Amino acid sequence: QVQLVESGGGLVQAGGSLTLSCAASGRTFSSYTLGWFRQAPGKEREFVAAITWTTSTTYYADSVKGRFTISRDNAKNTMSLQMNSLKPEDTAIYYCFAKISGRANVDSWGRGTQVTVSS
Repeated sequence: QVQLVESGGGLVQAGGSLTLSCAASGRTFSSYTLGWFRQAPGKEREFVAAITWTTSTTYYADSVKGRFTISRDNAKNTMSLQMNSLKPEDTAIYYCFAKISGRANVDSWGRGTQVTVSS
C-alpha cells in the first residue's frame, strides 16, 4: 500500500513562495501518477497539478499555470510543488495523491498540509 506524507506548508504573504513536498513509500511508482489536490474552507476538493512518475509529463489546473511547478525525484521517491506568486485564493489544505496512470480513481491520499496566504 502506498503511503504519502506531505510537508512544507505554512503562512506566507501574497506574492510569496512556498515549496510543498510529498514523500512516497510502499511500492515502486513506475506506473503511477502523483500530484496535488487542495481544499479551501467551504469548497470542494480541486485538482492542482500532477506528474507521471516515468515520463515526468505534467498537468496543471488553469488557476495555477505559470505560477506552480511540479517535479519528482525518483531516487528519493519524493514529489515537490513549487508555488510562486501566491494569492490569498490559494489558501487551502493541500493533499498529495497517487493513482495508477490512466485510471481515474485515486489509490492513496496524504493527510494534507495547510497553506495560508495573507493579503
